[in-house]
Amino acid sequence: MSAVTQDHLPGLETVRRIVVPTAGTPRAGTIQERFEQFHGANPWVLVELERITAECIDARFATISLGMLFELVRYSYGRATLGSGDFRLNNDFRSRYARLLIELHPEWAPRIEVRALRTD
Repeated sequence: MSAVTQDHLPGLETVRRIVVPTAGTPRAGTIQERFEQFHGANPWVLVELERITAECIDARFATISLGMLFELVRYSYGRATLGSGDFRLNNDFRSRYARLLIELHPEWAPRIEVRALRTD
């Protein structure tokens, strides 16, 4: 069976260029610092999360989990980059994206699940 590609996905070329640290490389900085670096290099992730969240709102989801949204992004972009090994979306960033979505769309706040932040 041949691999399925989704070359029409927005930001796909950016995803293909992401440099992933090798296994065992120590994390540099706090979660917030790493998030800011990742978000700065990958603004398409927020755009995609906004798009999917808007779809969920339109579909009248009572609550929206960033865990679910992350898995949808991983599925879409992971399939599109199948075999490249370049796509990584760190779960540590879920809380930051949840807060960013609420900051940009305060009307979504009642539907987006948010937990207390833990320190690094």
